[in-house]
Amino acid sequence: MKEDDPAIHWVEEPQLGMAGKTYLSLFVHGLTTTVKHLHKSATGNPVTVSYPDEEPRIGNPLIYRGVHRLNKDQQGRVKCVACFLCATACPAHCIDILADESPWPDREKYPESFSIDELRCIYCGMCEEACPVDAIELTSLYNLTGRSREEMVFDKEKLLSVFDETIESERMKSEELGGTV
Repeated sequence: MKEDDPAIHWVEEPQLGMAGKTYLSLFVHGLTTTVKHLHKSATGNPVTVSYPDEEPRIGNPLIYRGVHRLNKDQQGRVKCVACFLCATACPAHCIDILADESPWPDREKYPESFSIDELRCIYCGMCEEACPVDAIELTSLYNLTGRSREEMVFDKEKLLSVFDETIESERMKSEELGGTV
């Protein structure tokens, strides 16, 4: 690289003033944020809650990413068609599907086995976005506990039981967004 090359545009380093050299503006900005949070907690709108004594309030469950569930169709069957798009899109590689020929005439395959390792999952929502039939969703359940690693691998039955547990409080996102069940 030559200094007299016409294709290169040299930029001079700007001179900092007194506020820039002392970080005064950054200090004032941080102090302002702290005072706002103190004011929020003093007015009865706390930033933190005392969990597990108090349950946190989730503002919009449609955008919260918690425990997975497998959705069911109108006949009560698993909606998944075993296309493997969710497992392919998963950056953590925590979804395992074993497909089998479907006993129903409206689809070719269904998941004989479907499991998600909840400890490996990063809750990014890519599986949810990749699914063409809206079979997998992330719910607003956040209190996920287990005594062993094996308990944290959710199989098809456990994922369907999460659907049964959450369907009354959280309708399917495809319904909320104007789609069909």
